Amino acid sequence: MKPRDYKEWYKIVRPIITSKEYLKRKKFRHHGNTSVYEHSIRVSLGAFKLAKMLRMDYKSAAIAGVLHDLYTTPWQDVTVDLPFFKRHAFSHARCALENSQKYYGKYLNPKIENAILRHMFPLNIKPPRYSTGYIITIVDKCVSMDFVFCKETWAKTFRFLKRG
Repeated sequence: MKPRDYKEWYKIVRPIITSKEYLKRKKFRHHGNTSVYEHSIRVSLGAFKLAKMLRMDYKSAAIAGVLHDLYTTPWQDVTVDLPFFKRHAFSHARCALENSQKYYGKYLNPKIENAILRHMFPLNIKPPRYSTGYIITIVDKCVSMDFVFCKETWAKTFRFLKRG
């Protein structure tokens, strides 16, 4: 990506990623050694770049990327044994949307809101409504490949399975 593209991306997301509330995500672990902050920045940059290349709404893609995982409690800290379909992978998108509306409502539009809510497709049954949502979904999956290599994530996600 060209330096001027980084500058443009940063100008779009700066008010969000430099806010006190958003900076808390630097302490939330995502998968492996990656923070939620770092993961979301990577998704935002990738979505911005892809949307710009495809001549789509890259501003909405950049904002949706930084907000798609704006949950309030690190999923690793949840000690309650929830039913499978109520666990983080299935529930955090709604939480992220609610937090985005609460803290960053003035930066949202229907494309961004839908991208945040539906970014876990196909785990959530309804697919995104707009191209921005598909971009976030695809880039998030690519950036999240560290999930495959993190034993703790697999163990916590599939702890209902018996060994042996």
